[in-house]
Amino acid sequence: MHHICTTCGTQFAESADPPERCAICQDPRQYIGHGGQAWTTLEELRVEHRADFRDQEPGLAGIGVEPAFAIGQRALLVQTPEGNVLWDCISLLDEQIVNYISDLGGLAAIAISHPHYYSSMVEWSRAFGGAPIHLHADDRDWVMRPDSRIAFWEGETKELLPGLTLVRCGGHFAGGTVLHSADGQGGRGVLLSGDIVQVVSDRRFVSFMYSYPNLIPLPATSVRRIAATLEPYPFERIYGAWFETVVQRDGAAALRRSAVRYLAALEGRLP
Repeated sequence: MHHICTTCGTQFAESADPPERCAICQDPRQYIGHGGQAWTTLEELRVEHRADFRDQEPGLAGIGVEPAFAIGQRALLVQTPEGNVLWDCISLLDEQIVNYISDLGGLAAIAISHPHYYSSMVEWSRAFGGAPIHLHADDRDWVMRPDSRIAFWEGETKELLPGLTLVRCGGHFAGGTVLHSADGQGGRGVLLSGDIVQVVSDRRFVSFMYSYPNLIPLPATSVRRIAATLEPYPFERIYGAWFETVVQRDGAAALRRSAVRYLAALEGRLP
């Protein structure tokens, strides 16, 4: 049986009994659920949850879960002539989801921003013919269900398909990654950021944290690095980790001014 942590949504390697602890939730970036460590399974999830499909823009579809589960993120399906890429992942996988993606051409690859969204990635890969799962090698130790389909990449960038580039930003996790789509927004570009670059409630801005639930900020050096790393990439829109977290326009400028504001706050220069 593959147990799933109910707080972070990560699926673990097969075991008869639930693991004693979730290493991801014991890390300072996450937390143990208020009711204590608890587990579920994919079979149990399928009973009480269903998929939430929403078109985001031409060639980009969101796949979420209702009612929300664990961290509550949604995945994004990037559709290209060369194949489809699943960006980030969710714990739920059922026949409805498989049929939905299959009707859109299946999956050529899976790529995930950081360990909090690894969820049921191995189940997803196996459901789509063993699609490779691209994770940055710096986050190798956070994989709770090892599998031969996981492809660890190294360095700062990786082209998945023409026009789709993984970019390591670090910050939230050492291997924290975003996905740049050059063809999104009619060629103006989009950034799929998970919460490596977090779209905040004032959607004219983003922010950067070591831990979001525990409110641990990143140091100035990390924020400067993220901003410099993404400076060469044009993008009109930023898609965060949830349906509502989208910077609709001027995304690259929003990231620049957000970095300036964040650094000013660290230096005590906010009004």
